[in-house]
Amino acid sequence: MNTTEIFLIAMAVIFTVPWLIWRLGRTDYWAPLVVVQIMTGILLGPGVLGKAFPEYHAFVFNPAVIQSLNGIAWWAVMLFVMIAGIELDLRQAWKHRRESGITAGLALGAPLLLGSAAALVMLGMPGWMGPSARPWQFVLGVGMACAVTALPILILLMEKLELLRQPLGQRILRYASVDDIAIWGVLALILMDWQRVGKQGAFILAFMLLSWAFRHLMRRLAEADRWAVALIWLALCAFGADWSGLHYMVGAFLAGVVMDAEWFDQDKLDQLRHHVLLVIMPVFFLSTGLRTNWDVGGAAVFGMAALLLVASVSGKLMGVHLAGRVLRWPPGEASLIGWLLQTKALIMIIFANILLDKHIITSETFTSLLLMAVASTMLTVPIAEPKLQGIRRQASTGWANT
Repeated sequence: MNTTEIFLIAMAVIFTVPWLIWRLGRTDYWAPLVVVQIMTGILLGPGVLGKAFPEYHAFVFNPAVIQSLNGIAWWAVMLFVMIAGIELDLRQAWKHRRESGITAGLALGAPLLLGSAAALVMLGMPGWMGPSARPWQFVLGVGMACAVTALPILILLMEKLELLRQPLGQRILRYASVDDIAIWGVLALILMDWQRVGKQGAFILAFMLLSWAFRHLMRRLAEADRWAVALIWLALCAFGADWSGLHYMVGAFLAGVVMDAEWFDQDKLDQLRHHVLLVIMPVFFLSTGLRTNWDVGGAAVFGMAALLLVASVSGKLMGVHLAGRVLRWPPGEASLIGWLLQTKALIMIIFANILLDKHIITSETFTSLLLMAVASTMLTVPIAEPKLQGIRRQASTGWANT
């Protein structure tokens, strides 16, 4: 077979296997299709399928096919990160800055501290820190991976719970939005290359100047033209960030964050996010699975994933509960918000992919972080939904009593 035919076999596998698992297994409640696609990527990777059927794995996922898949995956994830940037409502966060700052700071800070403590444990053992990392980069990177909340997946899950357009849902989005800004800021700090600081400074200066011109242009364009210009802007920002040594994902996020969601029809923006998830993001999940590694031993990888999961979940709940006490939230709100903010999946995986690209973490650490992200996301809906129903019952009872 030629490369084109093998590539199409790979694409058929990528789209068929997770859909069948999701549909026939009826996993949507505890594992949405996105999560199943990530898990399938792990199963199709070298650590599982590659070990069980090495010849088949090497035939289908040969270097030429992987190179083609990587190109699709890069563009898919850039689009997704840009959309996440567009959906950030910084004006609402600023309007409610005290509440948003306290909640987002504690929700990010507590799991960051516990995740960093777990990273210090990992530093004491060989095989976890990447060859190009300084200890502080590794500790901060792993800690931030434990603190991440995936805004796009949070939106999908709150839609499922019919919470997204409610006042509580909008509050949760504000908290996650502020955390997203912090996450990408910390990533830029970790990736700062002092030998290329001139290039990075030039990129930031050029980005600020061009952003002003870009925003001025977008306000004058018809909506149909804005979509096309947004994609050109995405490619240019991603190129500039990668050229300067930051990473094309940082550029993709910056490209989206300077755009206003009001420039686009909200229904079309929602459809674009869903279509990107359906049409091309599964390729990214597969390419992510191909990067997993179990060379330190399966037990060690799962054990480290469990440690990171405990740090992530307990840290997030502690931080949000503390915020709830400071801000005097009604009973049950802190627990619900804490569990909804456990959603990681995509953004954490993107974050970890960048750390792996830059050799700050090893493939084994990446695999543990990936398992932690999947487990954390799978816990969200089964635990959050009963809590949400309890809050709604309390609200309806209170209304009836009045």
